[in-house]
Amino acid sequence: MKKRAGVLFAVATTVAGLVTAVSPAVSADTASAAGPAARTTLTWTACGTKSYPRLQCASVEVPLDHAVPHGRKITLALSRVRHTARDFQGPLLVNPGGPGGSGLSLAGFVAGSLPKKVAAQYDVIGFDPRGVGASEPALDCRPGHFSAVRPDSVPGGAREERDGVGRARAFAEACGERYGDVLPYIDTVSAAKDLDVVRRALGAQRINYFGYSYGTYLGAVYARLFPQRVRRLALDSVVDPTGVWYDNNIAQDHAFDARHKAFAAWVARHDAVYGLGGDPAEVEAAWYRMREALRRSPAGGKVGPAELEDTYLPGGYFNGYWPHLAEAFASYVNDKDPAPLVAAYKNFGASDASDDNSYSVYTAVQCRDASWPRDWGTWHEDNWDVHEKAPFSTWNNAWYNAPCAFWPTGRLDPPDVTNGELPPALLFQATEDAATPYAGGAALHRMLSGSALVVESGGGNHGITLSGNACLDRHLADYLATGEVPRGSGLGEADAVCDALPDPKPLPPERAAAPTRGSTLHGLLGYRG
Repeated sequence: MKKRAGVLFAVATTVAGLVTAVSPAVSADTASAAGPAARTTLTWTACGTKSYPRLQCASVEVPLDHAVPHGRKITLALSRVRHTARDFQGPLLVNPGGPGGSGLSLAGFVAGSLPKKVAAQYDVIGFDPRGVGASEPALDCRPGHFSAVRPDSVPGGAREERDGVGRARAFAEACGERYGDVLPYIDTVSAAKDLDVVRRALGAQRINYFGYSYGTYLGAVYARLFPQRVRRLALDSVVDPTGVWYDNNIAQDHAFDARHKAFAAWVARHDAVYGLGGDPAEVEAAWYRMREALRRSPAGGKVGPAELEDTYLPGGYFNGYWPHLAEAFASYVNDKDPAPLVAAYKNFGASDASDDNSYSVYTAVQCRDASWPRDWGTWHEDNWDVHEKAPFSTWNNAWYNAPCAFWPTGRLDPPDVTNGELPPALLFQATEDAATPYAGGAALHRMLSGSALVVESGGGNHGITLSGNACLDRHLADYLATGEVPRGSGLGEADAVCDALPDPKPLPPERAAAPTRGSTLHGLLGYRG
């Protein structure tokens, strides 16, 4: 789903020699997971970073067009943290979502965040999907498309809306001009078929898969295409496969507005710290007054209304950012000091080259995957209707997706991911998730026969496992260790329920709040801070 600030994978400057791929001793379970010989065609090299020193890197060629397997090839970048236990359960492919997210560093994070006994049983495999990051070719359709200061996302009239349409059209045309030979093959089905090439290169008969956000949809599509190749399937913050993609974005608009209201309510509860009012409606009104002031005079010549929305959208993904966002808000309103707001924009909202790449792939996949309205009148009517009810990010999101109205390729029909041929899958969903609203998790749960749904009750974050909730993490670890899923909680469609973590507290006076596992994860998912 939509995201800002993609994270580049930092390869260590000193690279060791080749790592010889040796077939491990296999248990009975391994034989079904990795194949009797577990031969690999990959050459792994050491590429550890300070944070993830055990990472190894490789690359694999895949067909640009899977219908022409011996035709033009493109390259996918892979990463690995190798198993250390004798009870090897095969490869665990991990994906951070997007579309457009780099998954190379995520392998190190997942391997380091799972219980050691569980992580040791897997080769944790990260990958950059086609078009992303270190894979080749990597898309960058229109460098600097999000450079500040952009026009106000909410059109002030017909002329401003026409200008926005022209800007979206220019992005689509630039993408077609630069990558016209590649764009027809940048889509979820092609990416899912790539995963089966990766599986074969790893020498595995079946794969285990763990995806966040859009990664849940990629995993569900792979499972539909290759059900016999799926061993375990864990999906966190689930895309609604029935709304791909226009309807899902409309649903996001309402959900992000609700999360922005939750942020305002949190600020109001801490009025003694922030001095922005004790009534959530009063706080929200102050935020919109700040937005209007920035329209007239962007903070530091960098933060206008569109950039303000970019800065506060990450708070809709992860409430661990709320204290930082609240301080910038209070400084601007109460102290007339724009510097903290400019700093917050640099930390949370500003784009760089990796974001240009992520956005290019995001649009390429979503615009190709499914039909979008070609008549701008439909976008105009729908987004003004939603804006009336949910003004926080509706038009910002509309312009983010608007190139799809002019995309230079044909559109595919999304596959029906209903599946009765899989081992039990495990789904995780927060009830107040904005990026992938709860209905999506419930829908996929019904579509995957035998799946189990673990619900974080009252949770509003996006990406909830390996983020500090011990209850959720226990369910994930047990599933990866044994393949068993919870069955029935007595609470409707949920098979298990975990309470959400408490909301964060304001920053301490000493200003030395340490990074949390949650903030690290959300940086890897593309919502940096």
